[in-house]
Amino acid sequence: MVHALVLSGGVTHDFPALNAEVSALLGELGIRATVTEDFEGALRHLDDVDLLVVNMLRWSMQSGRYADQRERWGLSPSPASRAAIAGFVSSGGPLLALHAAAICFDDWPEWRSIIGGRWVWGTSSHPPFGRMTVTVHPDRHPVVAGLPISFQLEDEAYGFLDREDDVRALVESAHGGSSHPLVWARTFGAGRVVHDALGHAVPSYRVPEHRALVTQAVRWLLDG
Repeated sequence: MVHALVLSGGVTHDFPALNAEVSALLGELGIRATVTEDFEGALRHLDDVDLLVVNMLRWSMQSGRYADQRERWGLSPSPASRAAIAGFVSSGGPLLALHAAAICFDDWPEWRSIIGGRWVWGTSSHPPFGRMTVTVHPDRHPVVAGLPISFQLEDEAYGFLDREDDVRALVESAHGGSSHPLVWARTFGAGRVVHDALGHAVPSYRVPEHRALVTQAVRWLLDG
């Protein structure tokens, strides 16, 4: 059976509920999911992992705003963990980066190169959580093939990320005078990567269009 490792944990989101939902979706595809908050420990055992999923919100938390959360959730990946992730993907391992993944690992520059973009404190932002409309480009990639050209959901629209030049929006949302890529697909070395910035709360994954998108993303990542 295909095995997915789901890295979880962090602030301002109900990650246990979110990753239970993600695990259920993976289960519908015949994929066994292991969800863990043991970031460093889990990355020592990637030999039996077929799909790496990052659905967490953990970064170095050096600002005073999150000082009270730093001991529990602050994270600067060790050199071994950085090498494990980069090596897994570059050698052909698929990576699904969900919602807040671009905020993670703020002191690891290569993370931007792997997933295609990163959150920049003081520059990146999102409108308040709420009803939003996204634009889809179904002709651009198998991840979004067959989806309608737009759909609505309750979510957050991350914007003004620092992105790699090759990022091409498969799903985007307009706010703040610009249109912002939310979903994209790319490669890093021999590995496939999908970034999906949607998914702030469980109901997002129950919107049929978004659920279909994640399903197709997983299938593409695993090469069908």
